Amino acid sequence: MANPAPGFEQHPNYAVSILPQDSEVVVRIGNTEIARSQRSVLVEETKHRPVWYMPLEDVNQALISATDTDTYCPFKGHASYWSVHTEDGPVTDAIWAYMDPYDECEPLRGYASFYTNKVDLYVDGELANKDGPGWTS
Repeated sequence: MANPAPGFEQHPNYAVSILPQDSEVVVRIGNTEIARSQRSVLVEETKHRPVWYMPLEDVNQALISATDTDTYCPFKGHASYWSVHTEDGPVTDAIWAYMDPYDECEPLRGYASFYTNKVDLYVDGELANKDGPGWTS
């Protein structure tokens, strides 16, 4: 591997599963549709709630702007962030993506996810968990 994740070496029992889905995923803020995709993946990660990702190209580019926020995951890499702008105002850092992920998470390249505590994310018409991504108890 050219760009292995250091986290897996330090924590060999940790898992990040990237599972392609057939579901339709729709993201809204109020009445504004931010994104729609039938090419999503579900990421199941040790001790985390499941997280939906979709191709960044399935997000309405006219409604988003990149921010300076950057976070790091030792399993996935550095995440870039975007804010969403609707008639209701901006929602800061509502979207993130791993634009250059570590090898083990390469399928996430170009895929974006959403803070479900900042947006409404629907999977086949059902509202997803509003707790947002994060550690499970």
